[in-house]
Amino acid sequence: MIKLKNNEHYYEKSAMNVPVLMMPKKDIDMKKWSVVACDQYTSQADYWNDVENIVNQDESTYKLILPEIFLEDDDTDNRILNINKTMQNYVEKGVLQPQEPSLMLVERKTNLSPARKGLIMAVDLEKYDFTKGSGSLIRATEGTVLDRIPPRMKIRKDAFIETPHIMLLIDDPEKTVVEPIAQAAKDGVFGNPAYDFELMMNGGHIKGYQIFDEAIQNQISSALEKLAQPDTFHLKYNIPSDIPVLLFAVGDGNHSLASAKSHWEQVKKLSDDKMHPARFALVEVLNVHDEGLVFEPIHRVMFGLDSNKFLDGLKKYFGEKVSIEGKIPQSWHSVPFITSNKKGTIAFDASIHTLAVGALQEYIDYFTTQNTSVTTDYIHGDEVVTKLATQSGNMGFFLPAMDKNHLFKTVILNGALPRKTFSMGEAEEKRFYLECREII
Repeated sequence: MIKLKNNEHYYEKSAMNVPVLMMPKKDIDMKKWSVVACDQYTSQADYWNDVENIVNQDESTYKLILPEIFLEDDDTDNRILNINKTMQNYVEKGVLQPQEPSLMLVERKTNLSPARKGLIMAVDLEKYDFTKGSGSLIRATEGTVLDRIPPRMKIRKDAFIETPHIMLLIDDPEKTVVEPIAQAAKDGVFGNPAYDFELMMNGGHIKGYQIFDEAIQNQISSALEKLAQPDTFHLKYNIPSDIPVLLFAVGDGNHSLASAKSHWEQVKKLSDDKMHPARFALVEVLNVHDEGLVFEPIHRVMFGLDSNKFLDGLKKYFGEKVSIEGKIPQSWHSVPFITSNKKGTIAFDASIHTLAVGALQEYIDYFTTQNTSVTTDYIHGDEVVTKLATQSGNMGFFLPAMDKNHLFKTVILNGALPRKTFSMGEAEEKRFYLECREII
């Protein structure tokens, strides 16, 4: 373990950094403080309008983020300027207060699934590479769209602090990392929770236990190191010994982590400090085997298109490897669709892609490059898809869920999955912003 100049504790073998968390002062209304990840409800302005009305003039992480639904607005630059000013204000006026180096055990319960458990920590961006074919210890699970990075970097460039919605997964079937800490919290080892409250907008309940004890921090790092032992790794997946170890797979916030990495690469060029705070990114780490972690499909809704033109083009693009009205062969993927005046099912030959989403996304990407006025959004929940897709000029597709137990081996053997392949729960179950950390 290395103690850094900002008093954080870095464990190189596990890529774990014990951060100096910044927590809101005691008199903050936590229900107003904590809001859902900025990449949710991207076609539902009413949701974000309701959040703004709830927060009103009070301190909130809502004022530290830019919801993606507003990314194309004319006042984006002004919003970013205000975000950075608010960050500085919250630090200078003590709204956010630095703690001793610590991890945070998070227990999150919603109405949709059992409680899930995660550990807030920082990870080393030197151990992460989002480029295609990467063999880094921390790896993307989906293809990174480079055009999505610059707007996020614009916010991070002058940001005093970060607050994460990034969630990293570990494949820990023996439950050696997170679960013993959750049991220790249950046994009263960490005393009273640092926070314990109901989240806004049906977000469920969240509870956090702060972990200051260095012995327990060492224990967590050691358990992560064991998962990353090459012999253990290759035996677990029955793979050749020359395949690089994957310890952390990005579950949520892929583009936010990619933006943090890109920002660090720029800082690194201008700074002599090899351990600059920007080298590390705050994340929540979860075990893919946690009973409260459910993989949901991410559906598609396309806007401003002629659905007949889309389907005719699909048949020309894939030829005999796609069927729209005919009998579906047993080995093929099926994707139901809906428009304002029709329902149907598209079937794809599995030779196109091992996943249904891969075949559909390939054609959507092609179609939208040929029809630039057509846009696509990625939606959680069947009801929202139906509501949006049945409006004139729209079309919705219902994707199947991915088995979470196949995630790591699929990424190890095949690389990043198609964009927006899976979601860790429904939109309201996504990570809510709460803890912060200085990155200057």
